[in-house]
Amino acid sequence: MTAAVLTNALLGVLAVVMAGLGLSLTLDDFRRLRDHPLAAVLALGLQVIVLPLVCVAVIAAFKLPPLYAVGLMLLAASPGGITANLFSHLFGGHVAMNLSLTALNTVLSLGTLPLIANWAIAHYAGGGHVVPLPWQKLVEVIGVIAVPVLLGMAVRRSRPDLAARLDKPVKALSAVLLVVLTVAAIAKEREALMSAAGELGGAVLAFNVLSLAAGYGVGRVARLPRPLCIAIGFEVGVHNSTLALYLALGVLQQFPVALPAALYSVSMYLTALLFGLWLRRHSAA
Repeated sequence: MTAAVLTNALLGVLAVVMAGLGLSLTLDDFRRLRDHPLAAVLALGLQVIVLPLVCVAVIAAFKLPPLYAVGLMLLAASPGGITANLFSHLFGGHVAMNLSLTALNTVLSLGTLPLIANWAIAHYAGGGHVVPLPWQKLVEVIGVIAVPVLLGMAVRRSRPDLAARLDKPVKALSAVLLVVLTVAAIAKEREALMSAAGELGGAVLAFNVLSLAAGYGVGRVARLPRPLCIAIGFEVGVHNSTLALYLALGVLQQFPVALPAALYSVSMYLTALLFGLWLRRHSAA
């Protein structure tokens, strides 16, 4: 699989994932946030402000090289993915809240992600290592995120019966495509990933665990109902790694920048599963 083919495949998978999200959304999902204002504010504050700061701390603690640092910041700035909704459903989270948060996080990321990404590039990889995200590419990214979501929502609104029939198959297709693409990317660059794992794996794992713990822990401290805490935990802890991969490979065209998201896309399933099993074991807490 060549770099161009991988980039186009990422673009296609990202569009399918976003369309699948749109098929499960209505305007009521945005309005539902008003029913749980504290949960919404905490989750969005964690996503937009706290996680980038946590990421900066992890980068400093592990002394990551500049390109790896930029890649991890791209991951931190990416919104929650549809996988967050799946894990929340499996382990007793408030799935409707997850859908609402994913929708709003995706909208917010259209503005916050370029700002965080360009700050990270300037701060960690100045001097020509990586060029900032160009505006024409930002428009392309916005289109890849927004257009499929809006089309999915339009189908849900005009043909709810069709959207209901398509919802599960499209989500299943999204999951399969993500796995296939991840395996293909790892197979193509397995030597680079293996050599980077020792230097980068600890930072990726630490960021993943801290993200999950922050979402759930802040909710518990705020005395939110447990299903909302679980929803926030998975929403904040499970990122859209496909978007981070596409930005690294398709926009910045820097494979080392993609390595944190590539490692994360593998480790995330294990950490999220272990986190869910821990939640189930402590369900009486």
